[in-house]
Amino acid sequence: MNVSGPPPQHFIVARGVLHGLQVKQEALQHKQMNIVAEMDIRVLACSDRDSSLGDGDELITGQGKKLKELLLKSDNRNCADCGAVDPKWASANIGVFICLKCGSVHRSLGTHISKVLSLTLDAWSDEEIDAMIEIGGNSCANAIYEAFLPEGYSKPNSESSYEERAQFIRSKYQLQEFLKPSLRISSSKSTLTPCGSANSDGISRTESLTNTSDAGMIEFIGILNVKVKKGTNLAIRDIRTSDPYVVLTLGQQRAQTTVIKSNLNPVWNEELKLSVPQDFGTLKLQVYDHDYLSADDIMGDAEVDLQPMITSAMAFSDPDLLTDMQIGKWLQSHDNALMRDSTINIVDGKVKQELSLKLQNVESGEIDLELEWFPLIQ
Repeated sequence: MNVSGPPPQHFIVARGVLHGLQVKQEALQHKQMNIVAEMDIRVLACSDRDSSLGDGDELITGQGKKLKELLLKSDNRNCADCGAVDPKWASANIGVFICLKCGSVHRSLGTHISKVLSLTLDAWSDEEIDAMIEIGGNSCANAIYEAFLPEGYSKPNSESSYEERAQFIRSKYQLQEFLKPSLRISSSKSTLTPCGSANSDGISRTESLTNTSDAGMIEFIGILNVKVKKGTNLAIRDIRTSDPYVVLTLGQQRAQTTVIKSNLNPVWNEELKLSVPQDFGTLKLQVYDHDYLSADDIMGDAEVDLQPMITSAMAFSDPDLLTDMQIGKWLQSHDNALMRDSTINIVDGKVKQELSLKLQNVESGEIDLELEWFPLIQ
């Protein structure tokens, strides 16, 4: 990937420590090789992080137990699309368990076609679990979506390229080429939602704005987990107060927090996930005041340059093998919204960055974020 970021004075990657880390990484080389043999992609940083379906986790209550039982069936221990072992993701509305590489293609189709959820990182609703159980898992879903798969057709495997996966997955689910003709259904071409639309139900959401005719050609390199922590001294847009919510936009994706009523210093602590395309731009943040009778009022905006974090993460390809350390820094300057310098760190094997942003184009307001980076390709 061609990485061309901001001028050098705006961010610093701690490359000077790379030499000192070589001995440590060589000593851990045998461990790294074992990990590579067991996992296609390192999304989870520690060995027990995939145990959220295990005993004691809050998911294993009621419906969650049924989902675990479904996952443990032999046909669900492999990705429904490429056959990769131990899938960590699922399409809740299609009803299949999938690997992370295929999951990135599913995400590009839009949630109206495939709603991708992590088995270890996302909270599942009872309705989503019910849908998975009702469909019955990979074998039942594939019996429908691959009913008319041509004889001798070569499905992708765990080593297939993104393009091979995208072609097959689009044909299978979006174009429904292998479905019995009488069962084919038409779907909306896009899921555009105006930025000012209110989330009055109080539920945070992520939406794809991509026209599905082009979505399958987008290659994602990672997942950005954005924790919207809090706002401080936000602008007044109602009578002495506001009902703020935060909207994040990255490329053709949009995610937003819940609305917090009558609060100029809201605390969200909400996590929103966005897929990062190969040709990524800045992460755009906007704060709105929710109105019931008129269009929502803007309460400021800011942009986050993702280049420092992604460049730093690329310099340390195996953060799960390293001790906690700083690996980079995005420097505060007159042409960005940073309140202070923002360091990029490895914390418990994960690449994280905390930011305090001064909202632009508004009389007052600050937003605190925490970013976490999960690579999809190495």
